[in-house]
Amino acid sequence: MKIYLSGGMRSDWQDRVITTLPQFEYLDPRRKKNLTQPSEYTAWDLFYIKQADIIFAFMEKDNPSGIGLALECGYGKALNKLVILADEKKDKYFPIVRETADLIFDSLEEGMRFLREFV
Repeated sequence: MKIYLSGGMRSDWQDRVITTLPQFEYLDPRRKKNLTQPSEYTAWDLFYIKQADIIFAFMEKDNPSGIGLALECGYGKALNKLVILADEKKDKYFPIVRETADLIFDSLEEGMRFLREFV
């Protein structure tokens, strides 16, 4: 099962997910390090979202906008992917993204617990 990791790039939360749940194959946007143009990294994201079975999105408290996460969740939902959102920020402008999610958790740990039990 392939999981696309959507969310901020500052805290390395992705490493926590990958090491805690090694039974999955991960599509990790941090791999696109040499891409600098928005058209390049957006193409990368959309290509790998198509390959994924699940979009696992983490909205950290200190994520400044979540705009990339919003695009990735919406695109995943449009492709009928299972969208799991761990939303620690609960921003007042973020409900539209929450509506795209099939499952919403209040913390990264809760989302990981669901994935652990999902398989």
